[in-house]
Amino acid sequence: MDVRKDISPVQIYALGGLNEVGKNTYCIENESTLIMIDAGVKFAEADIPGVSYVIPDYTHLKEERHKIKGLFITHGHEDHIGGIPFLLQRVHIPYIFAPKLAMALIKHKLEEMNTRVQTTKLIEYDGDSVFNIDDFEISFFHVTHSIPDSYGIKIKTPQGTIVHTGDFKIDLTPVDHDIDLNKIAKIGDEGVDLLLADSTNAEKEGYTQSEKSVISSINDIFRTTEGRLIISTFSSNISRIQQIVEAALRYGRKIAIFGRSMESNVAAARSFGYIKIPDSSIIKPEELRKLAPGETLILCTGSQGEPLAALSRIAYNQHRQIKINFGDTVVFSSSPIPGNTAAINKVVNQLTRNGAIVLVNSVLNQLHASGHPCKQELRLMQKLIHPTYFMPIHGEYHMLKLHADVAVECGMKEDNTFICDNGDVVELFNHRCKEGKRIKADVEYLDNTDSSGLSTQTIKDRQSLATNGLVSIALAINSENRLAKMPTIVTRGFSYYMQAGSSYLTELEKVIAKQVNSSLESGFSRQQISELMTVLAGKYFYKVTHRSPYIVTSIISI
Repeated sequence: MDVRKDISPVQIYALGGLNEVGKNTYCIENESTLIMIDAGVKFAEADIPGVSYVIPDYTHLKEERHKIKGLFITHGHEDHIGGIPFLLQRVHIPYIFAPKLAMALIKHKLEEMNTRVQTTKLIEYDGDSVFNIDDFEISFFHVTHSIPDSYGIKIKTPQGTIVHTGDFKIDLTPVDHDIDLNKIAKIGDEGVDLLLADSTNAEKEGYTQSEKSVISSINDIFRTTEGRLIISTFSSNISRIQQIVEAALRYGRKIAIFGRSMESNVAAARSFGYIKIPDSSIIKPEELRKLAPGETLILCTGSQGEPLAALSRIAYNQHRQIKINFGDTVVFSSSPIPGNTAAINKVVNQLTRNGAIVLVNSVLNQLHASGHPCKQELRLMQKLIHPTYFMPIHGEYHMLKLHADVAVECGMKEDNTFICDNGDVVELFNHRCKEGKRIKADVEYLDNTDSSGLSTQTIKDRQSLATNGLVSIALAINSENRLAKMPTIVTRGFSYYMQAGSSYLTELEKVIAKQVNSSLESGFSRQQISELMTVLAGKYFYKVTHRSPYIVTSIISI
């Protein structure tokens, strides 16, 4: 029997984006319909070996695939669109709705990764667009951010109205279009039951600097730098890239672009006029040596210390087309994403060791302005929307908690705030919200060569190998069902006293040989003997080293 849609509660939850910065993936679902907002990736931190990206586990979406009606994109940053190719490999999405620039970046990404989308329709929207999907009505409002064409989303459902701000800041002197405060206030006046809002800068008081505040510092650097200039920023920070380009043109520098994502994003933004560079001002990498150092700008990826990005390869002399020259000036026009500080510092130190002058964002060098709101902007959004309930999103736990505190400060009941983790459900029914039944929300890890995804257990195994080492134990059993020779034990990741020939390993070989021969006489199977070796070796290594190595066993017959 069909459940009437007007009595079906609406569930709101995140598969990514809560208690973290990255992989933003939010879902709104009722009995018959599921729509998604954003599908991002998270860049892997240094303590996750061999991993490039982290994406949500899409198992829940696979289970509910018959209800998925569309994916709505708020803007074109990687932590909001980077997961789309992987999502489409796992789940059919009938429609992807995105603003113009984000759509161009999505198309580039899908082509680059050879992702087929014959059955997925790509639909552009703007601030005037309205879409009716089953019982959900979806509309949009323009916000300011560090990339053009950024939007918040209003979702009207039979159970109440939900607003998702997207990434935003209230910049009154933007380099892009103004935030649509009038429309936001009107939405608030019409009534909002649940607000989901960006929490990234919730620990900072005041207002976020305007993007235009960076222009002066960038111009100062161009004016005072005599040698070659290398600037690294996010490849999707289109507004910043345009400012850098304008300064390069103003001071007569030709521009060389390094990094696949930078090349792709600049090309897409140029095609829509968001970045304006004359063809004559763009040079190929091999042309750099023909120009004086003071006539060139290298624009590249790698501002977060990513090992495979252009700037890291340049710093470590691993780039085939360019290396650091003494006196080069390298500018990091960004702030560290949480967890990336150590990786950035390594690159900064290596660049300095090679003779570069390195400039990072600081009080003295205003090289970056955040695209996210500080507390006064959060208060203003609360006052404009004045929701009944509030769910902070897009941030680590302390950011979410501080944002919830802001809502309470602005007059909301504390019981009406929901500080959630990925998988926690807020249920909206008849304009009231409560906690719902949690859904599965694990993660998948993507290594450098395989996009099919690695499980959490695989990553734990890798971390265990890195921390505890590896032990290989091999047995040879003869036709008389006895050990043909002493066990062979090989260790990796241990100090010298646990290497081949040491007294410790000789003792372990004797213990295993005795137990295995006894077990063979008792009729143990090969599987049972393998398990026995693992247990014996595990206990022995923990007793001697207080470590639990990864143990691999093998048994051959001779």
